[in-house]
Amino acid sequence: MAKQVVTRTYTASIRNQQQVSDDLDSLGFSASKLWNVGRWVCDRVWSEIGHIPGHNELTSYLKSHERYDDLHSQSSQRVLQELAEAFTGWYGKRRNGETRANPPKYRKHGNEHPRSTVTFKAAGFKLDTKYGRVRLSKGSNLKEYWSDFILCEYKTRPDVDLSTVESVQQVRAVWTGTEWKLQFVCKVEGKVSEAPGEKTVGVDLGINNFAALAYEDGHSELYPLNCLKQDDYYFSKRIARCGDSDSDQATRLNQKKSARRTYYFHALSKHIVQRCVDEEVGTIVVGDLSGIREDEGNGESKNWGKHGNLDLHSWAFDRFTSMLEYKAEMEGIAVERVSERDTSKSCSCCGRKRKANRVERGLYVCDECGTVANADVNGAENIRQKVSPSSPSLSVNRSNGWLAQPSRLLFDKDTGAFAPQEQVTS
Repeated sequence: MAKQVVTRTYTASIRNQQQVSDDLDSLGFSASKLWNVGRWVCDRVWSEIGHIPGHNELTSYLKSHERYDDLHSQSSQRVLQELAEAFTGWYGKRRNGETRANPPKYRKHGNEHPRSTVTFKAAGFKLDTKYGRVRLSKGSNLKEYWSDFILCEYKTRPDVDLSTVESVQQVRAVWTGTEWKLQFVCKVEGKVSEAPGEKTVGVDLGINNFAALAYEDGHSELYPLNCLKQDDYYFSKRIARCGDSDSDQATRLNQKKSARRTYYFHALSKHIVQRCVDEEVGTIVVGDLSGIREDEGNGESKNWGKHGNLDLHSWAFDRFTSMLEYKAEMEGIAVERVSERDTSKSCSCCGRKRKANRVERGLYVCDECGTVANADVNGAENIRQKVSPSSPSLSVNRSNGWLAQPSRLLFDKDTGAFAPQEQVTS
């Protein structure tokens, strides 16, 4: 076991919610107003010169604006940084031909009081772990003569002790829709295992099977999107019945849907890392889905069909990969992101590249060497080979059908774990 400092985020409830909620509401509303002012500036600059202001430019423009002083200076900087990052992400999608991508919106939900997340960096908070309290600084416009800060009493999970962490870098006040919670972003010294082995596994993320895994020693696994698609259908119907998408009921349904998806991502990433430990895998190779919507020929957005486009816009591939990275890190397993370019068209056995070989979304048949494979597993094996090309001894063992007959594991809602398809009743 080696020791390594890693970043972790711990969520805490606020014990004196009633006493501090009004002050936190004011800060959350101020963050929304500053976002909207910055959004207006970005829109004007984009309209005039076709340029998206970066974080430093936005800060220079708005540092003297009265809304900037509604929050602690570091908190205001973080709001503008998030806005700049959102615009950069939108512009990147637009440049890649994703015509359905929309720029960041103004933060206003009907006539409700918008409450944005407020981030406090080192100079904006003071933590007292002995008594479970944290002081959050107000902006100069919101300071009153008897109080320059908000004193929150927090409670973390029983297994979290903030007094033992390396350092607390940030504190976030987050509105959940019903109450405020705190998030502590910490540097934590944790025990990191030695790599369980030197083998590699390729992971192909997709919109039909969320993940396809191809192991170096010649077996494969599929993780279909059964439960997420069921949730998407169920919650979409429930939300549609609400009439108003901004109603309290619709908000709660969206939050529940998001929480279930987050749980699925955590459960799957944890399961895959454990499988890698069992299989003595030292490196996970994941396909980088940047530009997944871009066509090679004309730069226009790919059409995945009505349901495919809906799913593709919904699944948070990058979020899942980030979870996989930090869970793998604790087990000594490296995660490498590689380009997915041509991995769905190429034969993992002979290298023949032909789009028509992908006969259906789930079937790949090579017209050169005759290989028949599950299309997602074939893609995962191509991804794996970008880091660890196959050895000659592995090539002669491909007749066992592992490319065409992967194990299928489904998420079992009753147990909260993954199991072979025949053991899960959906």
